[in-house]
Amino acid sequence: MKEIRENRPYERHKDKTIDNSTDSSNNRYDSADMSKAIEVLQSGGIILYPTDTVWGIGCDATNKEAVKKIYELKHRIDSKSMLVLVGSEGALQQYVEEVPETAWMLIETAVNPLTIIYDRPKGLAKNLLSEDGSAGIRITNELFSRTLCQRLRKPIVSTSANIAGEKTPRNFTEITPEIIEGVDYVVKFRREDTNKSKPSNIIKVSDSGIIKIIR
Repeated sequence: MKEIRENRPYERHKDKTIDNSTDSSNNRYDSADMSKAIEVLQSGGIILYPTDTVWGIGCDATNKEAVKKIYELKHRIDSKSMLVLVGSEGALQQYVEEVPETAWMLIETAVNPLTIIYDRPKGLAKNLLSEDGSAGIRITNELFSRTLCQRLRKPIVSTSANIAGEKTPRNFTEITPEIIEGVDYVVKFRREDTNKSKPSNIIKVSDSGIIKIIR
């Protein structure tokens, strides 16, 4: 893995302005669809939902029991951490002890969705963290997932919609019945989108400014 040491400060800009009324295809989500997803998340359930990358299985990332349900559905051991989405830079700061300047630089300049692994996350369910205590968090700019995070006012787990070890579905049509039937709610928005999505890039940024390119 490539390592780069931080060698200069970076001035961060304000959050990018996102149009929360439509997606890239000019399609509105249904308010009842959003409300139901939020209701399920608030009650400790798990959902299947579209993100800025592939479809994800999600839950309230601060709820240990909800996180456990996702591990069980995916047949995945909890030593394998899962990623988390937040809806803004401000939300990111609520769940990381200190966001390194290098991370802000990467976020500001990223062209594709970027997950950053932070050394000192806070407030997340313990069974979401890696063995070294780190966690991967991404600021989503996709319509539905961003609004969902903002309205729930909590981070949301985002793990690929497949059984551990199986191929990652690139759109809704590729998700298996076992996953669809295993969640508490399947979001309706973007089910008809047949574009082939791919997972995010992942970079680990240490508190000392070292970055490691994971994917």
